[in-house]
Amino acid sequence: MGRTATAPTGVVAPSGVGAGPFGVVERGKTVIVTPSAVEPASTPSPSSGAAAGSNELAPPSLARAALDPAGRRAGWRLIRRTLRAQWAGITFGVLVGLCWTAAKVSAPALVSRAIDQGIVAGDRAALIQWSVAIAVVAVIAALFTGLRRYWAFRESRMVETRLRDEIYAQIQRLHFAFHDREQAGDLMSRANTDLQQIQALVVLIPLTISNFVTVGAVTVILFTIDAKLALLSLASLPLLNYLGKRFSTRLHPYVVGIQQESAELASVVEETVSGVRVVKGFGAQDVQANRLRTEADDLYETSMGAARVRARFLPGMELLPNIGLILVLGYGGHQVLAGNLTLGQLVEFNVYIYLLIWPLRMLGMIIAQSQRAAASAQRVDAVLATEPAVVSPARPTALPAGGTDGHLGLGAVRFEDVTFRYEPGAAQPVLDHLVLDIAPGESVALVGATGSGKSTVARLIPRFYDVETGRVTLDGVDIRDLDLVQLRRSVGLVFEDTFLFSSTIAENIAFADAEATDDRIHAAARLAGAHDFIVELPDGYATEIGERGFSLSGGQRQRIAIARAILADPRVLILDDATSSVDPTKEHEIRDALTEVMRDRTTIVIAHRPATVALADRVVLIDDGRAVAEGTHESLLATSAAYRQVLAAADHGDGDPTGDDGPTDGPRGDGSGGDGSGGNGSGGNGSGANGSGGDGAGVAQGAAR
Repeated sequence: MGRTATAPTGVVAPSGVGAGPFGVVERGKTVIVTPSAVEPASTPSPSSGAAAGSNELAPPSLARAALDPAGRRAGWRLIRRTLRAQWAGITFGVLVGLCWTAAKVSAPALVSRAIDQGIVAGDRAALIQWSVAIAVVAVIAALFTGLRRYWAFRESRMVETRLRDEIYAQIQRLHFAFHDREQAGDLMSRANTDLQQIQALVVLIPLTISNFVTVGAVTVILFTIDAKLALLSLASLPLLNYLGKRFSTRLHPYVVGIQQESAELASVVEETVSGVRVVKGFGAQDVQANRLRTEADDLYETSMGAARVRARFLPGMELLPNIGLILVLGYGGHQVLAGNLTLGQLVEFNVYIYLLIWPLRMLGMIIAQSQRAAASAQRVDAVLATEPAVVSPARPTALPAGGTDGHLGLGAVRFEDVTFRYEPGAAQPVLDHLVLDIAPGESVALVGATGSGKSTVARLIPRFYDVETGRVTLDGVDIRDLDLVQLRRSVGLVFEDTFLFSSTIAENIAFADAEATDDRIHAAARLAGAHDFIVELPDGYATEIGERGFSLSGGQRQRIAIARAILADPRVLILDDATSSVDPTKEHEIRDALTEVMRDRTTIVIAHRPATVALADRVVLIDDGRAVAEGTHESLLATSAAYRQVLAAADHGDGDPTGDDGPTDGPRGDGSGGDGSGGNGSGGNGSGANGSGGDGAGVAQGAAR
């Protein structure tokens, strides 16, 4: 399997390649998967330092929830809760279905009278009379059939819409750690395919109840006509009930597996489409095609397992009702010949048997759909039941209000002895008793090696995650005491990985304030250095930028993102390597704009380019989650060898200067850059293949260049 962690309990795992918490799965072989084989493992964090010492991938929490036997009951509880919210409409649909049942059940009795009183008796008038009655009943049944289907689909679509709104709102509420673990394709599958399965079950509710009432009414009528004949016709029902229960039990694990495999397949498709430029850029179409083929094969194998269960049980469930019909014809025919039963009654009896056969035949389909819906509801409930780890307090504290000078005097940020791990229990914290004090209106640059915790600082201020110990305050208020909406509207972020929406440039800039005027949008764009290139586009600010803004250059996207943060007018602005995608020849334009934006506004700059770092009033060097040095850019160049080394490695390197994501003893590059550090950076805490250049004057020259 692509990820064996999601195989259903007790199911033969489809052939695939890989090893995981469920054991090894080799292509061409299968293994039985049981929950007892699950071993917890650490989940990779957004920071390379968060999962130190572990190379295993933990099965996502939602996948583990799907393996929980209690999850099946939770799925049914979700269905019941949803149906209760729609009880009025569903009840009306059931009543319409009962009217349809009454019309269908009355037809065989009318046929019996037409035969006995019209055909057998030779009474043409009676035959016409009963024929007209049968036609009227048929029209009534047809009308109620249409009304029943309309109402069933109406209510089922309302159920689907309500659940989709719930799961969409829940996905937005859930904390960042949840989204770090779960795949977007899997969540999309739960919000789409799984909800469609629940909708399909709700459609069947009026029909299913009508079928049960039909079976009950027909059974009573059959016993009133001939009790012995009725017993013969219904003799197969106990066996049919037994087969139905066995069918349900055997099918459920497979339908859970199908839903999970479908989600994994959707994840591969979503990743391939989202990363199509990377896929094509590396010529890796075959790699992704193989991933897709593996997931498709897994889905096929699991689906075939379900098909084998259906092939084993459905023929028997189809045959048993017909056995009753054969017995009725044999015994009932003798009764007619003996004069104990009229011809009309025998025909009536057979028509009633036909009315029984259809609901009993549908029993298998209803069971199968109910199991699919239960499996889907189980997956949906796993999302809805997840408690957000980061929520607003019941009684939030308000931030101090600004005066007539806007944010002047506001935006003080303090990290008070903060320790933080992305994964609880990780040996090495990402931030280790960090103490950091940023005054209102001050601009501070955070500099450090990859994995040192710089970006984590940026993530903690808007409370994307909660600290383990210590606290973070904004203007003297613990951010955990603030309303999340107010907090995040007070903090503007521009990340290195820019995300733009598929809309116009103006709408992207005004994302935080949809009511922003054109003047404000243009002013923000000018401050970000984006106005000039925007007006040169064919439609200017009304230009549609397409998926993620990939029709623009990296620097253009970054400037629009900066304009978006500027328009939000936050009291704290965080620029997390925000100029990294900007061409160095154009960077001075953004630096000039940032100088204006940063004036009198608390700004945190995370950067590796010395010219950008020099914009800040103060520079803080972060190492192993601690602030190890601080001062101005010039003073640190003169006094801190570690600071010079970090800047020199970044200035000369073509990639990651520290090698946290690569081997500690492997070569990172071979160009010394003349008077630079002598290599492209160290591998972790050790030197690269060509050395770090020590802490001599050559480093200072390289960093200052």
